[in-house]
Amino acid sequence: MSEDWIQRFPLRRGAEVADVGEHWPVRERRLLGKGHLFDYVGDVVETPSGETMTRDWLDHVGAVGVIAVDDEFNVIVIGQYRHPLGQRLVEPPAGLLDVHAEAYQLAAARELAEEAGLAASDWRVLVDITTTPGGVSETLRMYLATGLSAAPAPEGFTLQGEEAHLDHYRVPLADLVDGILAGRLQSPSLVSGCLALWAARDRLDALRPADAPWPARDQVAELRAAAPIERAPDGEHRG
Repeated sequence: MSEDWIQRFPLRRGAEVADVGEHWPVRERRLLGKGHLFDYVGDVVETPSGETMTRDWLDHVGAVGVIAVDDEFNVIVIGQYRHPLGQRLVEPPAGLLDVHAEAYQLAAARELAEEAGLAASDWRVLVDITTTPGGVSETLRMYLATGLSAAPAPEGFTLQGEEAHLDHYRVPLADLVDGILAGRLQSPSLVSGCLALWAARDRLDALRPADAPWPARDQVAELRAAAPIERAPDGEHRG
């Protein structure tokens, strides 16, 4: 068998393998629909060859999640109903970045207190992901939280909707990894966070600090600023 194909894939290593910001010109941007949590946006985009293409996508505020582990490397998880899937997923505590100017790690600590009633003394960044980059602008940062202790929910907070019906339990990290590889566990926050922790378990000190830069968040903000959404007239249905 010919090996000529391999010449099309030059070998790269280390830090030279990285996502980079790249903004193709947006010739038109329209608000197609406004939801309770997310906006549905339609773009006409110019490609590097000068052609145009239409891309519809959800504008998402972003989220943070927490892989909280006890001294025996059991992970705190919740069971949460997810309506679009019709499933109760096993997930780590997580939530939206919907509080203006809230620091990412503080948002993660708030979610840990709200959904699990816990605080943590040590925080590290585990992994940053974009959950559905072909159609959603969501960026997700997963933290590792250790040194756990009981904590009250933030003042004035009450669990509502799906969060009022959570299950809570601990699971050994190895069992979660087995469940992920067997296809029993599918939550993107759980999958990315647990597999990252499994890969880093022998070098936790090398994980990024809790306040590490998050370039993908900055790039999404730049994209929004470069092409503000043209709002549809009141009462006009576009979705």
